[in-house]
Amino acid sequence: MNYYIAMAQKQEIFTLMGGRVKIFRGRYNPTSDAVWLASIVPKGKKTILDVGIGTGAVGLCVLANNPEVRITGIDVSSEMLNECAKNAEYNDQEIELINTDILSWHTDRTFDVVITNPPYFRGTPAKHNAHHNANLTMWVRRCIARVKPRGYFCIIVSADRMSDVITEMHEKCGDITILPLFGAKASAERVLIRGRMGTKGGTTLYKGLSMNYEPILRDGLTIDDTLATLGWI
Repeated sequence: MNYYIAMAQKQEIFTLMGGRVKIFRGRYNPTSDAVWLASIVPKGKKTILDVGIGTGAVGLCVLANNPEVRITGIDVSSEMLNECAKNAEYNDQEIELINTDILSWHTDRTFDVVITNPPYFRGTPAKHNAHHNANLTMWVRRCIARVKPRGYFCIIVSADRMSDVITEMHEKCGDITILPLFGAKASAERVLIRGRMGTKGGTTLYKGLSMNYEPILRDGLTIDDTLATLGWI
């Protein structure tokens, strides 16, 4: 367990980004994935859709870095949205919440950025909680459909599902950035991916970072700032 994500068994509040974001213990508790996904959101955007917002950790981390943005969160679970509303209030933030399924949401709304930490695991609810058995291809397709022209789609997935995401993004997105995240294994455990709607730029694959990289998880540094600081761009 990482000290910057307070995860003691009896703890009521989880803290992220060095305490800048606080989440009540609930049905689905935050992990470092939330901070990583928030970190790849480009700055200077006005509207963000968080697909499968859950209890709100990703959206609140985005707001910690970008207080001027307007976040809309959708989730199929009304219970999750109730907890998200409480977390938003506790952090003195406002998030528009919609109880719907991205796979069946009928809307013409589009956003500057669409972010998602999708149900990418294959398994049973008992083992994987909310993250299991989704049609990831359709999930990504419906997310991309909600992105404005030249807007961004940002996602975090387990490394073994990366091909599902890239295959679907290839038709609609360019300027794709791929950043592997490594834990104890020699192979990547997670992959951050960002693409831009309707552009033609190529794909950049970076050599990756440790999943425990403190400047992002503790200090809230963005991916763009991190890459610049490391001299990778």
